Amino acid sequence: MHLDPATLLIVSSVMTLLVGTLFMLSWRQAPSSRALALWGVAHILGAIGSGGLALRGQIPDLVSIAVSNAVVLAAYGLIWSGVRSFEGRPIRIDLALAGAAIWCVLCLEPNFYGSIEARIIYASAVAAVYSGDAAVEFWRGRRERLASRVVAVTTLGLHAAFYLLRIPSTLLAPPPPRLNPLTSPWVAILCFVTLLFSIALAFTCMALVKERAEREQRIAASTDPLTGVANRRAFASAAQAALASHRHAALLLFDLDRFKAVNDIHGHAVGDAVLMGFCAMVASLLPREAMLGRLGGEEFACLLPDASPAEALARAEELRRTFAGLAVPELPSLRVSVSIGIALARDGSDFETLMRHADAALYVAKHGGRDRVAVADLEHAA
Repeated sequence: MHLDPATLLIVSSVMTLLVGTLFMLSWRQAPSSRALALWGVAHILGAIGSGGLALRGQIPDLVSIAVSNAVVLAAYGLIWSGVRSFEGRPIRIDLALAGAAIWCVLCLEPNFYGSIEARIIYASAVAAVYSGDAAVEFWRGRRERLASRVVAVTTLGLHAAFYLLRIPSTLLAPPPPRLNPLTSPWVAILCFVTLLFSIALAFTCMALVKERAEREQRIAASTDPLTGVANRRAFASAAQAALASHRHAALLLFDLDRFKAVNDIHGHAVGDAVLMGFCAMVASLLPREAMLGRLGGEEFACLLPDASPAEALARAEELRRTFAGLAVPELPSLRVSVSIGIALARDGSDFETLMRHADAALYVAKHGGRDRVAVADLEHAA
């Protein structure tokens, strides 16, 4: 069965419209994702533009050539804007519509409007730039590990390469003069490429949005919402894994002294600020490989992989002194301190056993006057 290019354009237009509708429905389910809305509008515009191109010869050329191509170029610009929005970068609508605006201006020039080669080269260059830069934007965000990111980069990169290839092909084999452009084999190829691109981009972008949502849910489920450090469950899991791969480690158990009095006297807002300030201080003083977690209330824990007993004690003393020295000029009566219990891991130590030893040491520090460090006696610890 033979399908003429006009029919392929209509099929491509209908499929693109369906993809755009799917994006918009997804956006209704996740209204905070502006990228979905931009991608939806882009595909709907692309469908309208493709429909106008398919009606070449049946509607005025001004509409089928100038307006329809401008709409398609605007669609590519909005796809690029959607990628930037997804990556958390500013949406430049002016740049997104610049390709279409310049096209409209050029169409006012008779020499450009009358040259199909010039029109193909310009439209292909604009589509290649938007698609290529969208691929670059996705690649720049690769530090956020999403499984579909490579697929998105590849899809957009190949689409940009196709349009770049179309430029020298047009120069080397220009369309015959006075021939209806819809009869060109390039139109059929372009229809198939656009159709595949729309479908692939839809599945890939929606997969990216879903993967990000799942990742954020995993992070939220493992993070203390106030301080931003790992919660008890996540810390215990990470610490147990670290203990299995390190022969030596030290567990530091922290308890902020008289924290209830801070809340009672200064209010819970100040208490929350103390907790956040403590975590920020610990993170700034400990090495990158250290693991910090909030066990609950004013109690925190930190695992130091490969730390010697002397290093663990030195770091604990530094944290204790630094925290005790913190002062808030607006609250001169605020005094804070922390008691620390240390347990040293041996080969085969498990997290729960280490926690019991550190808790016993913390008990010694608290009942020895607070604002001090105690090390568990592993020979006699229960």
